[in-house]
Amino acid sequence: MSSIQPVPSVTEDCEQLRKAFEGWGTNEGLIISILGHRNADQRKMIRATYAATYGEDLLKTLDKELSSDFERIVYLWMLDIPERDAHLANESTKKWTSSNQVLMEIACTRSAQQLLAAKQAYHAKFKKSLEEDVAQHTSGNFCKLLFPLVAVYRYDGDEVNMSLAKSEAKILHEKIQQKAYCDEQLVRILATRSRAQISATLNQYNNDFGHDINKDLKAADPKDEFLSLLRATFKCLTRPERYFEKVIRQAINKLGTDEGALTRVVTTRAEVDMKRIKDEYLKRNSVPLDKAIAKDTNGDYEKMLLAIVGRENA
Repeated sequence: MSSIQPVPSVTEDCEQLRKAFEGWGTNEGLIISILGHRNADQRKMIRATYAATYGEDLLKTLDKELSSDFERIVYLWMLDIPERDAHLANESTKKWTSSNQVLMEIACTRSAQQLLAAKQAYHAKFKKSLEEDVAQHTSGNFCKLLFPLVAVYRYDGDEVNMSLAKSEAKILHEKIQQKAYCDEQLVRILATRSRAQISATLNQYNNDFGHDINKDLKAADPKDEFLSLLRATFKCLTRPERYFEKVIRQAINKLGTDEGALTRVVTTRAEVDMKRIKDEYLKRNSVPLDKAIAKDTNGDYEKMLLAIVGRENA
């Protein structure tokens, strides 16, 4: 007999959330039990129904009732996907040290339609374009790479031109040998080719030159920030689960947790490829991701992380 419990109605969820906010203290456990176990469509309905029923914006209420890392993860989790991407992108252009990394993630791991939706949400909320802010807040090689990445409408199909892959693998190799890491042709390949085409090109690169392209880039200068971003860009476009596993690993396997990175990856990938990320984490670290998170975090923040990561569709 199945032990899966039916999801309460949206009205019931809103009533329970209202109860969680009443009285002297907030019932964080009740909030986690509801919001940590609802999918994107259900969360959107909860927001709309809560506003219609109580005349309040649920996001503003959560912001008032919660605090610290727990407030942030709940807030990001409750945003629609385009809203969340727009929020993270705008935040990254202002103050975060990982700004270039966040912009690259959004540009390279979303479909063409998802990136367009994020840019439309950005325009609606901040009254300017994402491209405008990227151009204003990044500089040098970072701008030369990031601007075309966020501006592109990339083809999402699976068709591959092997002749093109061979010729562009040669171009990439030549530019890396010349240390022309931000050459116009290299950036053009990264910014305009489909993920399938780039994967074919990198496989061809490996076959023709006997080296993985990221190993060649790392050998050039492992500490160079732009080369690090360039390597991450190639990885995001071809093996995003490996990229995000590394982000999580670096966020929790060091002195002091990088809650910003951990929260970002969990909230943005939970309903996309978290299963593959968890498999990659276990393969790389011989420890299940949920156990690693539980060891490195605590309190309501830990409980919300585990609720999201442990979802059946994660």
